[in-house]
Amino acid sequence: MDQIILSHDTGGAILTCAQGVSFWGGVNAQNGVIQDAHHPQHGQSLAGKIVLMPTSRGSCSGSGVLLELALNGHAPAALVFHEEEGILTLGALIAARMFDRPVAVVRLSKASYDHLAEQDHARIAGRQIVADGLTIDLSELDAETLTLTAADKAMLAGEGGVAVQLAMELIQTMATAQGAAKLIDVTRVHIDGCIYAGPANLTFAAAMADMDARVKVPTTMNAISVDFDNWQSQGVPDLFGTPASNLASAYVAMGAQPTFTCAPYLADDRPVEGENIGWSESNAVIFANSVLGARSVKHPDFFDLFVALTGRAPLSDVYLPKNRQARVRLTVDLPETYDEAIWPLIGWVAGQQAPDQIPLIEGLGDAGLNEDDLKGLCAAFGTTSAAPMLHIQGITPEGDRPVMQGAPQIVITADMLASAWETLNSGPEQVDLVALGSPHFSLSETRRFANLMAGQTCAAQTACIITLGRETFVQAETEGLIAALETCGVRILRDLCWCSISEPVFPPHARHLVTNSGKYAHYAPGLSGRSVRFASLADCARAAVAGRLAEGLPDWLK
Repeated sequence: MDQIILSHDTGGAILTCAQGVSFWGGVNAQNGVIQDAHHPQHGQSLAGKIVLMPTSRGSCSGSGVLLELALNGHAPAALVFHEEEGILTLGALIAARMFDRPVAVVRLSKASYDHLAEQDHARIAGRQIVADGLTIDLSELDAETLTLTAADKAMLAGEGGVAVQLAMELIQTMATAQGAAKLIDVTRVHIDGCIYAGPANLTFAAAMADMDARVKVPTTMNAISVDFDNWQSQGVPDLFGTPASNLASAYVAMGAQPTFTCAPYLADDRPVEGENIGWSESNAVIFANSVLGARSVKHPDFFDLFVALTGRAPLSDVYLPKNRQARVRLTVDLPETYDEAIWPLIGWVAGQQAPDQIPLIEGLGDAGLNEDDLKGLCAAFGTTSAAPMLHIQGITPEGDRPVMQGAPQIVITADMLASAWETLNSGPEQVDLVALGSPHFSLSETRRFANLMAGQTCAAQTACIITLGRETFVQAETEGLIAALETCGVRILRDLCWCSISEPVFPPHARHLVTNSGKYAHYAPGLSGRSVRFASLADCARAAVAGRLAEGLPDWLK
């Protein structure tokens, strides 16, 4: 069906993206240029274009980036998808509903999408897309398909206040767009919109706080963009530090807990199998669905707050058991020997092979993966796939359920892993920065790195930084790990994560970094402008001490 989700009369040149793009990390929030170094349309501008892509992918923060572009005048004129999409759609709805900066959003059938992709220019007028010799008629969303409870209707009527009313209005629109028949209760929420991607994030949060918004269910917060308690002593300029900390404070004022971690699943109190939650932050959603067996759609930034204010979410996507079934089989041909760097590589390649479908990964049942391995795999998967979860046969809670009948089978070979390694390793032998903790390090990872660094000191010209969530920091400090690592010259940062670190906390002198994170190895070239190496944790420790890391494939991939 060809549908208009957000109507706005507009027109422009058509830019067809061969694959989805993560607006967070992949698009410059100031000018709309695609900065993801691994994307086929790298360097092209989305501003003012009719942008076609199958769906978005990557970070839930993409909605905030789209809002930023809408407010600064560099947004696309329209977004056209042929698959379900929520992240950018929500950003467009916020821009139109709260700030009168509409970006048209359309979802087409694959046939209509392909016809439009052949055109150079198009315009959207009312319920039609018109191009040279092509007219596509669009239907509107039918809100009557969504059944609301008496409590839902009361919130929609304003009985819970204007903030709750706004939240329910947009939940209703998103639920209708997703084809949900009703809403469900969620037990907890994780807010991702607290990262300061630009003034738009603060503008939104401040507007909601001014409406006296208060969360209804227990709500945790993602990593933010500064060390909340120490940014002023770290040399962060007031121009950035003040709005970044004010953004965090706005969500705390609305009742969110200042957990400030991108890995909420590391907390002692974490979701259990079958629990309906309302999480944002892509790696957290994928881990919760895949490893914990909880249930959450990859909620966009801003929508996470709406779910927290109402305790309600659309019953759609992977909240429904039928939609959690794997639709593609990925069989891994494991090398005879390997180290833990293989897991982010497998996740990254798996996302490439299943860019918009839930995969079942086979061949790892006897490999002895631990939760740190699964964390790295899930996070890397989220950079290349839009899917909110994956299954691993013999390991994850739903890994042994049947796949969709007729699901294609793809073998992930050693050659594919070697190609991925080369893609993620663009930097030279010299290493100026060792960047660890994307997602935030667990306590076990912190222990392991402390053991690897024991009795050694970082090279004079090489910075080594680990980012931790607050709960893990306290545990590591109690064990003496923080003091031990600082003795080795390692710097420990709380609250912020690598996808949100900026200078001067990000060492200005560093031109070449190494990380053990497949997620950060993917995003860092665009986010930091530095060359990047990807390596195992042990090799990261060696690089910190030596200030260099030999180039080329590791022995187990040769």
